Amino acid sequence: MLDARKSAILRRVVTEYIETGQPVGSSAVALDRDVDVSPATVRADMAALEREGYLTHPHTSAGRVPTDKGYRFFVDNLGSEPLLDAASAEQVQSFFARTHGELERMLRDTSQLLSRLTDHAAVVVAPAHEALTVRSSLLARLAPRIALQVVVLADGDVARHPVEIDEATSDEALEKASALVARQLAGRTLAEVEVPPPTGDRQVDAIVEACCRVLRGSTTGAAATEPAEVYVGGAALMAQQFSAVDQVRQVLDILEQSFVVVSLLRDVLSSGRSVAIGAETRVESLADCSVVVAPYEVGENVAGTIGVLGPTRMNYPQALAAVAVVSQRLGRQLSAG
Repeated sequence: MLDARKSAILRRVVTEYIETGQPVGSSAVALDRDVDVSPATVRADMAALEREGYLTHPHTSAGRVPTDKGYRFFVDNLGSEPLLDAASAEQVQSFFARTHGELERMLRDTSQLLSRLTDHAAVVVAPAHEALTVRSSLLARLAPRIALQVVVLADGDVARHPVEIDEATSDEALEKASALVARQLAGRTLAEVEVPPPTGDRQVDAIVEACCRVLRGSTTGAAATEPAEVYVGGAALMAQQFSAVDQVRQVLDILEQSFVVVSLLRDVLSSGRSVAIGAETRVESLADCSVVVAPYEVGENVAGTIGVLGPTRMNYPQALAAVAVVSQRLGRQLSAG
């Protein structure tokens, strides 16, 4: 724990360094009204903060810069929940008022929106089908031995599955089975699919069992184990934020690996945090980066994740506010279909 004066000095150093990118000297810190002590006292406290691991300084400068520990203290002690500025809030409002259409385009455009709001790379992880509730289901005959099951999910996406049926199956039995499956699925997720009790009609029961078997297979088979779709916006911004070409290349390489990105965002959330700073990401090539993450919900279920990836010298209040607002609005938009 830091006393009030050291806390104020550390916050000032972090804020100033985020804004300027230059090492912060004691004279600049002493101007802060929350500090209100002489530059000499500030220098002594900054030296103490350096010994305690919150600050460091380049060899060529007398000023200090925050360490990962310093950024962590700053983020954990922001106080009230950060809010978006009026211009950014209007941009979010306008975007979700006009966005519509297919899910893929909406998620891709959302990643671009989040990147514009933060000036960092942004990622949106698409919902997993098995985690979403079913809105409606319909069964239609395609051929004498094939029916197509069409399932509309809570995010508006549509899943289509061919189902083998007996050639002698009547249209009446197919309609009854379709209605029974629709009632069985409504309000449940695909992962919760269960075969309902038999009706006594062999044709109907055979179709229903086949439909449920196909749906269960869609959540446990090869398709279910494929990496979630990830949409990245503003990746080119990373080149402007790191001077070392190799570092830029490594970060861009990470953004191209969907499995790594999804695992990174999930690991941050599972740790109970919304921000991972530097080594906290547990990805060596992201040692100089931070990630801000939030889940988004469709209905009452967590459907996917959004996040911002940038240098540790990022504007954390702005990033936290943007990720929080966009995740909420995206969830509402998808829930409304």
